[in-house]
Amino acid sequence: MKRFTLITAVLFLFSACNQGQKAGDVSLKTEDDKTFYSMGYMFGSNLQRLSLTDEELAALYKGLRDSAKGTKAEVDLQVYQPKIQMMFKSRMEKVAKEEKQKGEGFIKDYMKKNPEAKKTESGLVYKVIKAGSDKKPSAEDTVKVHYHGTLVNGEVFDSSVERGDQITFPLNRVIKGWTEGLQLIGEGGKIELVIPPELAYGEQGAPPKIPGGATLKFEVELFEIMPKEEKKK
Repeated sequence: MKRFTLITAVLFLFSACNQGQKAGDVSLKTEDDKTFYSMGYMFGSNLQRLSLTDEELAALYKGLRDSAKGTKAEVDLQVYQPKIQMMFKSRMEKVAKEEKQKGEGFIKDYMKKNPEAKKTESGLVYKVIKAGSDKKPSAEDTVKVHYHGTLVNGEVFDSSVERGDQITFPLNRVIKGWTEGLQLIGEGGKIELVIPPELAYGEQGAPPKIPGGATLKFEVELFEIMPKEEKKK
């Protein structure tokens, strides 16, 4: 993560500390209050991946307040500034490892509960809900689908179904698990995909909603296949 992103996130997330208040005690009375809160919420989501403790959050409060008030830093910033990136890397690796373990457990449990589910050589787990027609997409085709994506804890991170808006995209320009999985059903078919991180967003994830190392579960309905030559018309 770029240093600017970290600093900005902390700045807005804990801006209430400039008034000597705890963040949880701030009352959102004015439009400016609500605007700053919204900015803090959006930027602060980047810090979720660090799994900060209350003590660590308190240290952030103190550093922000001291800097904003012009108080001399209690540590040598030249020494600790390079450690920011190291800390981020270490924390994110830890989170990714934990997410991978959760995913592995989820896949094992999923296959026990769904004996009809299959696992490909790449590690993709799938269950065909509806096979569809004999017309199946190739990786070069463009497809129109509905999808509902969740993390292993059931949290929805993205859903065209909930938005009520079908999506169209080239099948070779999405995550590997989708490219492989959608070729397993025909037009009009429906499939459930459990995608390990190496076939999804890897150890980096897709913040703020998808943590690094996350295994993803999708239910995808394939409405239409548009071969490459048709797309050019």
